[in-house]
Amino acid sequence: MNVFYEEDGHFKVATIKDEQQASLMVEDQRGKRSKIKTANVLLRFDRMGLDEFLNAAEAEAAGIDTDFLWECCGSDEFAFQDIASEYFGAGATPQQQAAAAIGLHGAPMYFYRKGRGRYKAAPEENLKAAKAGAERKAREAEQMAIWQGELQAGTLPAAFAPIINKLLFRPDKNGIEWKALAAAAEAAQMSPLRLMQKVGAIPSVARYFFDEFQHEHFPKGLDFPEFPPVTMPDDLPLADVAGFSIDDASTTEIDDAFSLKQLANGNWQVGIHIAAPVLGIAPGSALDQVIFDRLSTVYMPGDKITMLPDAAVDVFTLKEGAARPALSMYLEVNAGYEILSHRSCIELVPIAANLRHDQIEPLFNEETAGREGSPDFQWKDELTWLWRMAGELEGRRGKAENQIQRLDYSFSIDRDGEQETVRIIPRKRGAPMDKLVAELMILVNSQWGKDLRDAQIAGIYRAQVAGRVRMTTQPGQHIGLGVECYAWSSSPLRRAVDFVNQTQLIALLRNEKPRFAKNDAELFSIISSFDTAYAAYADFQDKMERYWCLRYIEQEGMKELSASVIKENLVRIDSMPLVVRVGGLPELPAGTNIKLQVLGIDYLDLHADLRMATL
Repeated sequence: MNVFYEEDGHFKVATIKDEQQASLMVEDQRGKRSKIKTANVLLRFDRMGLDEFLNAAEAEAAGIDTDFLWECCGSDEFAFQDIASEYFGAGATPQQQAAAAIGLHGAPMYFYRKGRGRYKAAPEENLKAAKAGAERKAREAEQMAIWQGELQAGTLPAAFAPIINKLLFRPDKNGIEWKALAAAAEAAQMSPLRLMQKVGAIPSVARYFFDEFQHEHFPKGLDFPEFPPVTMPDDLPLADVAGFSIDDASTTEIDDAFSLKQLANGNWQVGIHIAAPVLGIAPGSALDQVIFDRLSTVYMPGDKITMLPDAAVDVFTLKEGAARPALSMYLEVNAGYEILSHRSCIELVPIAANLRHDQIEPLFNEETAGREGSPDFQWKDELTWLWRMAGELEGRRGKAENQIQRLDYSFSIDRDGEQETVRIIPRKRGAPMDKLVAELMILVNSQWGKDLRDAQIAGIYRAQVAGRVRMTTQPGQHIGLGVECYAWSSSPLRRAVDFVNQTQLIALLRNEKPRFAKNDAELFSIISSFDTAYAAYADFQDKMERYWCLRYIEQEGMKELSASVIKENLVRIDSMPLVVRVGGLPELPAGTNIKLQVLGIDYLDLHADLRMATL
């Protein structure tokens, strides 16, 4: 005797070798014996071989009209033998009954399983919906196959063009577009990103990196919300100084300016003037929210994403030719550059000039600063005096000796239509103008930090202990700078932390209740958000600088590079801020100068394939 039974969702046939009350020992067509439950047996048959029976049943099942079978069922639950009698007639053979079981089991949208060998016809509405779904899936499968073929042939499907960014940055992995892309990429043995590049969906890798960053950190877009016109206060006293700023040519958010004036007693008044957007941006306003959403200006070669909209920046930036609101610190300094006193105030500061590095540095640099016979130019005397003071300040912080002189680099991207040309401009770190600005900024940030500390007013400090710099609400040493207290306050147009500290300082000067109290939960939230955002923005800037370094190598046709070993296989490329790992580099002392051959560049991976040429 043979049996037709169900096991693990499949129909099988076998010959009975031994039978117990609840189980059977059977042998299949291949001679394999196994134990099955009696309850799993659907039919018993003889006078026909196993393969012959199963083949006949499957052939019969293939010819079943499923729609007619469904019509035969009625609405009540039924057994497969019953529907076989309805469909094939009262004398349905065992193989026809098996065919009915196979047909019912293979059409789950028509027949709901209610137990082993028992089914119930799907309601008409459910069946219509299931058929529509099946038809849709068939159409989608056909469409996916077409798209997959186009992608594998190196063509971007027309339907992909409007959703390229979605596929690149926020793909719906249940969507048919992504499924087609993933299948084509798997067939081509590459990542979906590489395939998208291959079919022309990433014409500019720089743009791809920018869009990737925007989707991650500015998902609502770069446009600013609507906000009322920004105005400066009209009740501030006018300072009796001529302020000047020092920035590179691309700076529009001019946060800081300086002034120098000799006093009647022979000492000097040094003014450090910081733009004061706090005076025009109310707590809780639309622009206030923008500041704490964006947290910082984002910099990259040839572009930036400003923390504040241009309309707000234009009101408070320390632009020449106008008097602008400022939080000023005045120092009385003697001829030995000793600071005798300091005071802070809120005022309008006339800005006489915006000095730019590219214009002044050829005249005021390491070779000419403080030298007799150096070229004359406007502001020379002020720059020279403040530079000498900066040197004294640096020495008192213990930072003047044994400093490694390295190069800093700035990038200029010249765009002519789709043509982009990058220039990498080296500048010596610690150049006179840099030192002047840096030391006065360290001074004002340190002093204002101490003022907040001494007044017991909450602030956000940068402290460094054991080599780690961190943001904190507790004033503490910044060992790297050699100061006892340090609170960013000098860039309120570009950093939310500075805006917060300026808010607190203005409350101190006006003898008002500070916006942020000590242990304010909002203050801790700002610190956490700022740390995360600032690190991400810095990583993006580094990424874009690396990209443009690689572009520069290709642009200039550089087949060989000069470099110096940092450690192990890590090297620093000369004439640009690029650090790479070189495969197969022998063990060499740090500082060893080497030559590298350029074998290839991968922009998506930001990788240069380099090999050592000669020592």
